[in-house]
Amino acid sequence: VELVESGGGLVQAGASLKLSCAASARTFSVYNGAWFREIQGKEREFVAGISWNVGNIYYSDSVKGRFTISKDNAKSTLYLQMNNLKSEDTAIYYCAASRTYDYRNARTYTDWGQGTQVTVSS
Repeated sequence: VELVESGGGLVQAGASLKLSCAASARTFSVYNGAWFREIQGKEREFVAGISWNVGNIYYSDSVKGRFTISKDNAKSTLYLQMNNLKSEDTAIYYCAASRTYDYRNARTYTDWGQGTQVTVSS
């Protein structure tokens, strides 16, 4: 499936942003979804993952309690609500889709969006 992210931007620390990831195909409903991020100079890291039926949700320790992943299968869209943003959240955020269940492993994802920049100023 083709994925297109939106919603990034420049905000101050403590603010909120909501990222969206629109999928091109209705078959997205049977895909597991995830958000990863790339901080400059570092490897792409797992942020949050959600199963195809929204039955299972996973977060990295660094965002747990601040970020919320959700999936609207009727709209073929994946979301990431980010609250209480910190300067260390500054990164390019990517959404991804997969039919496998190794949520935290970026190598298992077959489809990726182009990325959206999130910059948090302190």
